[in-house]
Amino acid sequence: MDPIEPVATEFYCLDNAKEHHTDMYDLLESEAACPVLRRGFDFYFAIRFNREYVPNQDVVRVRFTIGPKPDVVKGTRVILPVQPKNKRLPPDQGRWAICMTSHDSTIITVRVHIPPFAPIGIWKCSFQTNIAGQKEPRFTYEVPDDIYVIFNPWCPLDSVYMENEEEREEYVLNEIGKIWCGTFKQPNGKHWVFGQFDEIVLPAAVFLLEKSDLPHSERGNAVLVSRAISALINSVDDEGLVEGRWDGNYEDGTSPFAWTGSPGIMDQYLRSGGSPVKYGQCWVFSGATVTVCRTLGLPCRSTTNYVSAHDTNNSMTVDKFFDIFGNKIEESDEIDCRDSCWNFHVWNDVWMTRPDLPPGYGGWQIIDATPQETSNKIFRCGPASVAAVKKGEVGYSFDTPFVFSEVNADIVHFKEDEESDWGFSRLSINKYHVGRKIVTKQVNVTDHEGDSDLWDVTDLYKNPENTLAERLTLYNAVRGVPKAQQFYEIPSGQGDDVHIDLVDIDSVPLGDSFEVVVKIHNQSEEERTINAVLTVGAILYTGAAAGDIKKSQGGFKIAPGQEDTLKMLVAPEEYLGKLVDHGLMKIYAIASVEETKQTWSEEDDFTMVLPKLAIEQPEICKVLEEYPVKFSFTNPLNITLTECQYTVEGPGIQKPHSKKLPDVQPQEFVEFEHVFIGKKVGIRKLFVTFTSKQIPQLIASALVKIEE
Repeated sequence: MDPIEPVATEFYCLDNAKEHHTDMYDLLESEAACPVLRRGFDFYFAIRFNREYVPNQDVVRVRFTIGPKPDVVKGTRVILPVQPKNKRLPPDQGRWAICMTSHDSTIITVRVHIPPFAPIGIWKCSFQTNIAGQKEPRFTYEVPDDIYVIFNPWCPLDSVYMENEEEREEYVLNEIGKIWCGTFKQPNGKHWVFGQFDEIVLPAAVFLLEKSDLPHSERGNAVLVSRAISALINSVDDEGLVEGRWDGNYEDGTSPFAWTGSPGIMDQYLRSGGSPVKYGQCWVFSGATVTVCRTLGLPCRSTTNYVSAHDTNNSMTVDKFFDIFGNKIEESDEIDCRDSCWNFHVWNDVWMTRPDLPPGYGGWQIIDATPQETSNKIFRCGPASVAAVKKGEVGYSFDTPFVFSEVNADIVHFKEDEESDWGFSRLSINKYHVGRKIVTKQVNVTDHEGDSDLWDVTDLYKNPENTLAERLTLYNAVRGVPKAQQFYEIPSGQGDDVHIDLVDIDSVPLGDSFEVVVKIHNQSEEERTINAVLTVGAILYTGAAAGDIKKSQGGFKIAPGQEDTLKMLVAPEEYLGKLVDHGLMKIYAIASVEETKQTWSEEDDFTMVLPKLAIEQPEICKVLEEYPVKFSFTNPLNITLTECQYTVEGPGIQKPHSKKLPDVQPQEFVEFEHVFIGKKVGIRKLFVTFTSKQIPQLIASALVKIEE
């Protein structure tokens, strides 16, 4: 008698998906529908044979494999014999297991347990059959379906287990969210479509993983997978997902400001065969990282650090140098002036245990896909334990010293000095400027009109500024980085008798004038001579200078015990045309006292407030019917807006769609319309972005109710 031959399989994709919390994946209902399963759970599938299955005669072995060279020892090849007598799975949940649940003539149904440590990715299934007691002949059947196995935050034995249901809803299942930009004084939430359940996203994420150097046998390790993701999202050294660009020249791609979400990026990447998508900046890298992590089952959130230090020489300080005229030195062959402070920087937190670290360092881990510095010769960062960062334990993997500096570094200003033995003398040291505010989106709260859903989580990453705990944490970190120790013996400014203060500017409406104000109080009993330089310039959000706008310098005398004020007015015609990206401004103020040689410097960042983008839409829309939505705003400037376009996107409503618009004249009221078709019933979210050369980004969102 010939061996029984499998002729078809049924994986009950939708039924299994409900038990595995994967029924939201569009892939289940696409033409290429295939199972999406979470490790640590059981699933059912049926096998139909070419004749009746005879339990004591027919031998059936089920094989699961992952990767090009599957190996039993490495956990990438599994062989499970079907035993008709076994009606229940064994109690050991750490192993693959199978049992037969029913038998009806030519069809058997089996239940399979996936261990909570299994590698994630695409598994293949095959069967081998023969007759009991006979080695030959054998029959092999390859199942054509791909089987996606992903992390499982619902399984207590999985390293990414997240106990709180509301947090799982937010960090695993939520398809939309916010990424904060702007300044710490004026946070600005940017709506972002993560779209992790879009039919293109999971295949694209696994395709990305295949580009990594991470062996398939290690893809069950959430620590190593998240580290690989931080490298794969940028394209610097591995042809990853997004190519970064910060110079404002985006003509051969898409401006970072024009993206409304990740699915459009993932779709373009997959359809191009893996060519990096142009272009992204930190919030784009972060949004894409959330998408890839969540589609793979790894809890993830986008987190913004305001005034984020980029320490390039492991000194745990950000060193800024000025020439004798008060101009900031941007490039030099004689000094290392590559350190910078980003107005904001967006990274990601992923949730997992850390079995490679001592107890207490699991939970949120920082990963950063923006290419800043290499880690083991690859542009990647993390995972760095948030608990380790807060304690200053910089010896724990991975890249903890760099992340610690991002939120804790001191800023030191140096000025050119001919009398100094190395050419510079210290102007000031600011211990409390970096890591001013660290924010993310609140759990299960979304504000479509404002930013009340902002959650200040600074205290999770650092101790409060100006406290003993904060200084002790810093010194603890410095002890672990020898190169940093010399920088923490800088003398204090005791004895200075003139108090100088730069008045902060929170924000300025685009098109308005603003004033730079420095207050001076001579606290001595003698006259003092003050020399001061005030500079206003446009900057990129990375802190890099984009060009000076206005400068004022001079000297004056101030009587004993008196107060005085320096002011510099900046009119709109002086800054319009010079702004870049987020409309960010940087003020540097430098002063010295001739009689005492006291020096002082301070800096301040602020942003221009952009006009609101209004949305007008029907209250209720019918599924699969067209409905128009109008968008409008008024150009606040006395100049023409050029290179205008809008982008719209919404899960279950609209794939990412962009359209160019005519130039917008000075002070013109603009209205444009887009027609949507609601594809899924329920409360859906719609996002729109308007971009131009002069105003980089206007954003808005709205809820859409779609009924049968």
